[in-house]
Amino acid sequence: MVPEMPVAHAWPPEHLRLAVTAAGVALWAWNVDTDLFTMDERGFELWGLPWRDAVTFEELSAHIHPADRDRVRLAFAATRAVLGPYETDFRILIGEEVRWVSARGQGEDVGIVGRTMFGIFLDVTGRKHAEEGNELLAGEMSHRVKNLLTIAAGLTAISSRSAASIEDMAHELTERLTALGRAHDLVRPLPNGQGDAALLGDLLSVLLAPYDDMGAFKGRIRVAVERMGVGEGAATGLALVVHELATNSMKYGALSVPTGTLDLSSISDGDAIILTWLERGGPVVTAPDGAGGFGSKLVRRSVGSQLGGSINYEWSEGGLIVTLRMDRSRLSS
Repeated sequence: MVPEMPVAHAWPPEHLRLAVTAAGVALWAWNVDTDLFTMDERGFELWGLPWRDAVTFEELSAHIHPADRDRVRLAFAATRAVLGPYETDFRILIGEEVRWVSARGQGEDVGIVGRTMFGIFLDVTGRKHAEEGNELLAGEMSHRVKNLLTIAAGLTAISSRSAASIEDMAHELTERLTALGRAHDLVRPLPNGQGDAALLGDLLSVLLAPYDDMGAFKGRIRVAVERMGVGEGAATGLALVVHELATNSMKYGALSVPTGTLDLSSISDGDAIILTWLERGGPVVTAPDGAGGFGSKLVRRSVGSQLGGSINYEWSEGGLIVTLRMDRSRLSS
């Protein structure tokens, strides 16, 4: 005896509506002849428009991000020839807010009824922000790995200049790499409950110790800054900036030669603290062409977002001078 096939459950319309609402899905219908869109309340809410019976495709297009507008128009025009389901992601502007929307439907006129096609809009802003964050993190990690390799090569060269034997060089290099590891830990936020990261002078000394032939305060790197605490959040941004500046100095600046020196000093200016990075005795430095690479962008982002300040570079004949202006309250928080 052949068993009976189960009958598909017919959901009541109110149940379907509850499921659609719970999923955050907006329903749309597009008349391919009149170019009119009809949407449910969720659709008009997503587009930041008051509800009405219908809206033209051109009216919706006016809210699409200018960089995506032509692409979306072509995509919708091509959907009728697309075989199978399609999905198009684009940005829309709601005032100053940018939202990512995914338009999904069925191509090749599948499901078309009375010259009307059906599909959904879905708010995918959260997913897009996560993807952008992952791309930024991947680029940042790649940049840090390249910097660490450059630093390791530079530390090897520094150790070889002062070591009397291979054993001494191995011991000294191990100490420097260990110090680098301690400094690199400061590039990560501290776990909750650990309080302030360090005093400003101590923090700078730990970060720069691996680059100095004799260790911070004793050799060619000199730190003279005011006594103040650096919060765990600001320590991350400051560590990124110092690592980037020190790496570039080892590549091109004062720390690339045995006779080069580096002085860090600070002054107060109202609610701000100004840190000056002064290189002397190195090769002639020149300003880079263009806006700089990923490292420069990373530094400016860290200074602006985490330290509430600005950074300025002066490519003088005597060497690089960097002026880092930081908000005192942001630095201590």
